[in-house]
Amino acid sequence: MTGTLLLIPSTLGGTSPQDVLPMKVLEHIQSTRYFIVEQSKAARAFLKSCEMPVAQQEIHVVELDKHDEKQDLDALLAPALSGHNIGLLSDAGCPGVADPGAHVVAIAHRKGIPVKPLIGPSSLLLALMASGLEGQRFCFNGYIPIDRNERMKKLQQLEDRALRFNETQLFIETPYRNNGMIEDVLKTLAGTTRLCLAADLSTPNEWVRTLSVRDWKSNVPNLHKRPTVFLIGA
Repeated sequence: MTGTLLLIPSTLGGTSPQDVLPMKVLEHIQSTRYFIVEQSKAARAFLKSCEMPVAQQEIHVVELDKHDEKQDLDALLAPALSGHNIGLLSDAGCPGVADPGAHVVAIAHRKGIPVKPLIGPSSLLLALMASGLEGQRFCFNGYIPIDRNERMKKLQQLEDRALRFNETQLFIETPYRNNGMIEDVLKTLAGTTRLCLAADLSTPNEWVRTLSVRDWKSNVPNLHKRPTVFLIGA
């Protein structure tokens, strides 16, 4: 029999898995012995917090190297063809969403390996839910350019699409560059455009606020090193 590829959401911060993951998801994790992960150290720490019933040496963890185009992804799925379930685990949030795991999922489909997405925190959906912006039409744009001229051009394009189609535009930034991103957003967008900043979602420090760009200019937050989702809306 073929095993299943389990898509396992990880926590978004230091939150206990028991606080954000359903019991059934924890049971799936605890019964799995093979995992494909981004970073072994972070993955093993997460698995330990899930109260695995076996010793760490009985858990097989292999890293998915997003920088190695020649990595044999087929080999990572070999245990599933031998009947073992495999957990695909992101460093934070849902695998396959803003995450290199999508390539593994695509190969699993090609090989006829069942794929099962499990319920857990997604920073993108949590931010959209809490923003008050349009939730039926939205687009996630990943990371936008670092070059300032290219960045401002991209922000103008996102604003234009948000206003023209009433389509909420989501993007993220490396947390230590958040404050620079906020500065560029406030300089680039029109005063009446709405901006939501959603930081540290699902953690004790969670903070979400939506204001017009004009109002943000007198309430600029310090989100340095705080994982944040940016949302632009009409």
